[in-house]
Amino acid sequence: MTGPGIVEQIRALTAELNAVILAHNYQLPEIHAVADVIGDSLELSLAARETRAEILVVCGVLFMAETAKLLNPDRTVLIPVPDAGCPLACFLTPETIREYRRKMPDAAVVVYVNSTAACKAEADIVCTSGNAARIVSSLTEDRILFGPDRNLASWVSSVVTGKEIIPMPPDGHCYVHQTYSVIDIRKARETGGVIITHPECPPEIRDLSDIVASTGKMVNVIRERPEKVWHIFTEEGMAKRLASLFPDRTFHQPGGVCTDMKKTTITDLLTCLQRRETGIIIPEGIRDAARRSVDRMLDASS
Repeated sequence: MTGPGIVEQIRALTAELNAVILAHNYQLPEIHAVADVIGDSLELSLAARETRAEILVVCGVLFMAETAKLLNPDRTVLIPVPDAGCPLACFLTPETIREYRRKMPDAAVVVYVNSTAACKAEADIVCTSGNAARIVSSLTEDRILFGPDRNLASWVSSVVTGKEIIPMPPDGHCYVHQTYSVIDIRKARETGGVIITHPECPPEIRDLSDIVASTGKMVNVIRERPEKVWHIFTEEGMAKRLASLFPDRTFHQPGGVCTDMKKTTITDLLTCLQRRETGIIIPEGIRDAARRSVDRMLDASS
């Protein structure tokens, strides 16, 4: 819960410092209440590139703050909780990418935005769950090394023709989306309503759903459709976000919490703005190569 005066202090500091707060859809409602931009990874990346703020505060996990810094190397990028990481990102290392490249030099390397800056520096292009299919389709290579999420790779393979998608590594996954089962889908179907799943869900879950969409696209889909009951198969924060956006709809969610996304509290955010000690630093050699991969993605998404 927000304490007395915290919201007012945060808003006063963002105005004084010319700061902008970027928050992922999975963040706590108290963070959403004071954020300037709320969205998925692609939406936050686009906002980071377009903002004129002097300070960017990223309420999310570390790779998101790194991406904001890549797009704004001369600005201060802060993350309220520096140890808010992403277990999915940990599946992939720069050494793994180089090893795959040696084995398949004819393949293009597509790295999911849920990865470290060092991995982005080894990639040809970055993607998000919202634009992965478009990014892969835009490449001239027929063979694609795709990491670190095997489920997202399989979803891209199912919707993009003429490409061989090779997951890199073969076991990368998001533990939240991996927990959903066919039983969860069946229970949702018995309740009635539309079932919408994230591309990071396993294939057997996606195949039984009505719609597969990134969190950003979930908002657009629900806004455009008339159905009143929805089953949201992604991290629980998204269901809460949707309920705030569409109070006339009913949202069911089978569980699944990203503990790192929930580390950031509104008190952490206030302390971050007050002290400004948690700035993101990316070594120059990594920064320039990673920036090229991210810029290439954003240009393809424009």
